[in-house]
Amino acid sequence: MFSPYYTWARRRGSARPQNHLALNVVLYGRRKRWAMTERGEAALTATATTLTIGPSQLRWEGGVLTVDLNEVTVPLPTRLQGQIRVHPAALPGQGFTLDAAGRHSWSPLAPVSRVEVALTHPGLAWSGPGYLDTNAGAAPLERDFIRWDWCRAPTPSGTTILYNAHRRMGGEQTLALRVSRDGTLDCLDPLPLAPLPRTLWRMQQETRADAGFTPRLRQRLEDTPFYARSVIDTRLYGSE
Repeated sequence: MFSPYYTWARRRGSARPQNHLALNVVLYGRRKRWAMTERGEAALTATATTLTIGPSQLRWEGGVLTVDLNEVTVPLPTRLQGQIRVHPAALPGQGFTLDAAGRHSWSPLAPVSRVEVALTHPGLAWSGPGYLDTNAGAAPLERDFIRWDWCRAPTPSGTTILYNAHRRMGGEQTLALRVSRDGTLDCLDPLPLAPLPRTLWRMQQETRADAGFTPRLRQRLEDTPFYARSVIDTRLYGSE
């Protein structure tokens, strides 16, 4: 989805997505660690329950998603190695179409989860609330969308998710969901638009919030020419 090499290959007409595989891993803290090594089709092994990309692997075992990491960071090469285990509270099993032609879809696969992280390089371990979703598409994103924004907020009863896609042919797909710990998914009325500060690259950012509430940017985690990730303070359906 975010590979410039895949974009360049498409422009040449020789693109195969299987030749642009990567496991993107980011650690935020006093020292940021980032890995996204692209590998070719020879590095791919996929079954119904396992996805192997080079030295790293994701697999479903007994209802738990286990990720074995063995990556190298950039730009300073260091080892990023260890294991992540995602324990879903429930699997709602519901997907949503994002465009009128039905070429793109999104599904909150395990929106309420507990995550355990145990890394050997660097030596870090923690656990806490987590989230897992999935996108699928039969066409390049830029063909059908101008931009999109997304956010999720853990709540005592589960999680709230907002997903807004601005279609290139006009119109929007605006989703507002509340997912309970038992997997019950409720569609909510969309909240008013709320602007956020532009990024360093002057990219427009916005979200949705309760009427009269102004979201506050707390921390910018990623700031690239085409993608930004932020932590914000906001109020959604009466909850801050």
